[in-house]
Amino acid sequence: MRVDLHLHTYYSDGVYSPAQVVMKAKENGLSIISIVDHDTTDGLEEAIEVGKELGIEVIPGIELSSSINGTDIHILGYFINWKDENFQVHLRVFRELRIQRAKRIVEKLNALDIPLEFESIVEMSKSSAISRVHIANALVKYGFVNDFYEAFNKYLSPGCPAYEKNIDLSPRKAIKLISDVGGLSFIAHPGRLISENDLASLIELGIDGIEVIHPSHNDELVKYYRAIASEYFLLESGGSDFHGGLRHDEHCIGAYTVPYKLVEMMKQRLNLK
Repeated sequence: MRVDLHLHTYYSDGVYSPAQVVMKAKENGLSIISIVDHDTTDGLEEAIEVGKELGIEVIPGIELSSSINGTDIHILGYFINWKDENFQVHLRVFRELRIQRAKRIVEKLNALDIPLEFESIVEMSKSSAISRVHIANALVKYGFVNDFYEAFNKYLSPGCPAYEKNIDLSPRKAIKLISDVGGLSFIAHPGRLISENDLASLIELGIDGIEVIHPSHNDELVKYYRAIASEYFLLESGGSDFHGGLRHDEHCIGAYTVPYKLVEMMKQRLNLK
């Protein structure tokens, strides 16, 4: 069975509905997937129901944004009890902080003589989990930049004039939130930004695993993180980080998979807990 544990829907910064993502998974030969939208679980119920109809197991997941010394650290959570009310209270707070961040970015863009309106960004998102991706898409739609990547490279990335830091959530808190709802926590795409020191800190905090397979990881990084996981008795995960649309990653779904045995190992770890 082929497994992709990193898919996004339009409830965060993806393009497609949960049902469409599950159908694409089916079309691309996947048997097990996880929806890990940013700071929201709004798409899980629909995805799980459609998955049952199509014979696709949908693992309930989340991707939480945190930071260490100003560096963005994303923490994936799998097998979460996503209906837990205390957990949902925290997610609502995170989404409100995302809205406030987006408003500050718009103010900076306006100061740069880019008359983008906040309402146009809200229109780009299907929920309140507003991200820089929605702002980038709005900049493209209204002709302020030529493409998604120009929006980030020119305005929205760290060091750029309209950048605003992400939610000020510690990895310790993110890991605990996931653990408190019965889930397993994984470092998302560590090859992008995470230093060896930060990786060591996350392992000390009790992270359950590392996302080894990811489009941003070459063969060398895959071997490196696989060795780290083995050395510290961590679990492995992986997937396509599929969003669709302007990211031009339609080819990724089904192309970055992990074996079913990794899901079995996750379930065994949960039984031990």
